[in-house]
Amino acid sequence: MAKDGTNRGGRRVRAGDKPLPLADKITRGKSAKILEPADLKPGNMLDAEDLDSGPDLDGADMPAPSEYLSARQKDGKPLGADVLYKETWHWLKERGCERFLNPRLIEAYAQAFTRYIQCEEAISLYGLLGKHPTTGGAITSPFVQMSQSFQKQANLLWYEIFDIVKQNCTTAFVGNPQDDIMEALLSGRRK
Repeated sequence: MAKDGTNRGGRRVRAGDKPLPLADKITRGKSAKILEPADLKPGNMLDAEDLDSGPDLDGADMPAPSEYLSARQKDGKPLGADVLYKETWHWLKERGCERFLNPRLIEAYAQAFTRYIQCEEAISLYGLLGKHPTTGGAITSPFVQMSQSFQKQANLLWYEIFDIVKQNCTTAFVGNPQDDIMEALLSGRRK
């Protein structure tokens, strides 16, 4: 430490190789420390007699999605983000990672991806070109820019969700809920 109280020299913060997620260590055959009850020190173990009877806890499979995820749109159809929210939650639950995520993060992802789908539907309906409001000339449809923006937002949120799963999942997971989301949502809207 220098005289002015600042730390100088030594290893830089966040320098070096990043630690591998637990699932990657296991699949690559590297040594990984998974805490088992047998690994705990015997002096710290509690017997059932030592514990007070705790409260009866009610389990909940999934927090209810917020109302805005299924709100009616101007065309009279529901947004449909609640379907994507439920599907993503069940995918997380299968991997035992639902408790690591804030439900608001999943809601934000579901809404962004559903808005992306809405923009793509508008592009399919109205085309890639629009009419300039003052000159009347051809311009790029505003839905194209909005679509790209919502897709980027949805991808960033998904990477955040997937990173949490990757860091905390100890079982091998196959399948990605993004594989057939658009197909499911588009087929669900025809009803």
